[in-house]
Order: sequence, then structure tokens, then C-alpha cells
Amino acid sequence: MIYMKVNIAIFASGGGTNAENIIRYFHDSELVYTALVVSNKADAPVIEKAQRLGVKTQVVPKSQLNDAAVMIPLLRQYAIDFIVLAGFLPLVPDFLVDAYPRRIINIHPSLLPKYGGKGMWGHHVHEAVKAAGETETGMTVHWVTPVCDGGEIIAQYRVALSPEDTADDIAAKEHVLEMEYFPKVIEQILKENF
Repeated sequence: MIYMKVNIAIFASGGGTNAENIIRYFHDSELVYTALVVSNKADAPVIEKAQRLGVKTQVVPKSQLNDAAVMIPLLRQYAIDFIVLAGFLPLVPDFLVDAYPRRIINIHPSLLPKYGGKGMWGHHVHEAVKAAGETETGMTVHWVTPVCDGGEIIAQYRVALSPEDTADDIAAKEHVLEMEYFPKVIEQILKENF
């Protein structure tokens, strides 16, 4: 029996460490093909990383991201089945959520529902965790809905913090979890849904 691979698109805005990790993880996969990396920033390092790994890239400024006449044909062009947000800062427009129901996931650098919502990304989250004196943090993978960071939680992984940890230490500890678990969570979701 021959199975079709699941074509994924990774949306990212920054350095692309998660995107690179996902691309490498699925490089020889019989299940997943990374068909496209989309970034809202032309100078985002994720673009160069993806191209170096042989993945097609597309820069989509916010105005085009919010235009169904641009985004739907782009995703159809690459036969995208599933979208992974990996450090993607703009809100995903409702028409994309509707076009890909339970087919878009996001990673968030805290244990949602704590430290989620508008403006809570990257270092802002780690600084808030530090300021609150949390004894643990972690990562959350969740379904994307029209509500920022409000979708159903799929998986969470935790790490202990010490009072001496700086926001940078917290970020580093949380990032280790992302590198280890995010591709595995994606793989499990795709095995269960495709």
C-alpha cells in the first residue's frame, strides 16, 4: 500500500531554530514532507535556514497574510495539508483557521493558560515568568483558533526553575523542551489525524 505524505507548511517570524529542527526531524520521514516555510519578515533568519535545507520559502507581509486571495492559492500551490506555527508573531486570520480546521498548531513558551495572549511571546513571556517567581515553566502546543493562545491544549512539557534563574536561563531551559518535544508532538498529531 502506498501512502501520501502529509505536506506541512511552517510559519515563522524569527531565527528559525524550531523550523530548522522540524525540517531536520522529518527529513527522511515516510509520513511528513516540509513543503514550505512562510515568514512575514524578509530578513528573518528562518528564510536562509530553510533554503539551505532545500525547503521552499515565501515571504508574506501582514497585508498579504490577511488576504484570502493571496494565502489560499499559495497554500494550495504547495498542497499544504497542515500548518505549524513556530515562532510566528502575527495572528492567523480567521479565514485560514476556517480553511484548516484542527489543521493548525502553535507552540507557546509557557504553560498556557499562564502568560498567553496578545504581546506575550518570546522574551516577554520569560520575563513575566521570572517576575512572577514561578517555580516551573515549560512549553505548550495547542490548536490555533481565532482567540490568541486560546485553542485547546494538545501537549505540555515542564521544567523546574530556581530562584536564581534569569529570564535568559528560563528561555534556555524552555528552549531545550521545544527542541526535544515539538517535532515529536507534530508527528503524533499527524499519525492520529492523517
